[in-house]
Amino acid sequence: MSTAADTRPAADADALLHLRGLRAGYGAVEVLREVNLRVKRGEIVTIIGVNGSGKSTLLKVISGVVKPWQGIVELGGETLTGLGVERVVSQGVVQVPEGRQLFGPLTVQENLELGGYSRRGRRGRPAGEKMREVFELFPRLQERRHQHAATLSGGEQQMLAVGRALMAEPRVLLLDEPSMGLAPLVVKEIFRTLKELNERGLTLLLVEQDARIALSLAHRGLVMERGRIVMEDSAAALLAADIQSIYFGRGGGRTDVAGDGGEGNDPSGKEIGS
Repeated sequence: MSTAADTRPAADADALLHLRGLRAGYGAVEVLREVNLRVKRGEIVTIIGVNGSGKSTLLKVISGVVKPWQGIVELGGETLTGLGVERVVSQGVVQVPEGRQLFGPLTVQENLELGGYSRRGRRGRPAGEKMREVFELFPRLQERRHQHAATLSGGEQQMLAVGRALMAEPRVLLLDEPSMGLAPLVVKEIFRTLKELNERGLTLLLVEQDARIALSLAHRGLVMERGRIVMEDSAAALLAADIQSIYFGRGGGRTDVAGDGGEGNDPSGKEIGS
């Protein structure tokens, strides 16, 4: 089991997504401290940790929402460092954000069409073909294609958020707390779909506070603490070590209440990104 002393990734020709020496934060508050990470093609990697550990900020740096102070983000050997969100999406890294962030007044179909917007004018499959695939993955979305997104259930909204991301034809799909606020049966359904997408070849980087369900899906897991990756191993090994109890206690993983301080709060206590 790798710990903080040996988590710096070695050169790896199979690494699709590669982060080296990332530092980032908000204002004068440093959130990420020398983060190194690699994700291989076709791999599911999950990052677990308590609220405020830096997980969501890491995804925001990868996707171009937050600019890093230092370090390199590479996709397939090409640098993404400093690129804006639209450019990052066009290169093939797409995020399903925490809270889903759908366009509530728009219909399911309109939200999906917007997801494919970055591909217009670029080589890619027809939007209708991609939408049919999304509806095959999530039949309930097809049933509700003309329904406003704001009127969907939480589980249906999460399905729509994933579907919208798939419309952009990602090479790497980033997911931020996809189980948050959802009933266990809905979580199982969504995670089954993520597994199916991976079996089709999609690479996934998943942030979760519910360690057990995340590690049951992933090939490899990393534990993040105070802006650093402090442990890395196969998902099976981390499950066997009962990492959930070590880091979150016997009561379980995710709570839907933000932590006090750290990532997600500036010094005044105002939430700025968790």
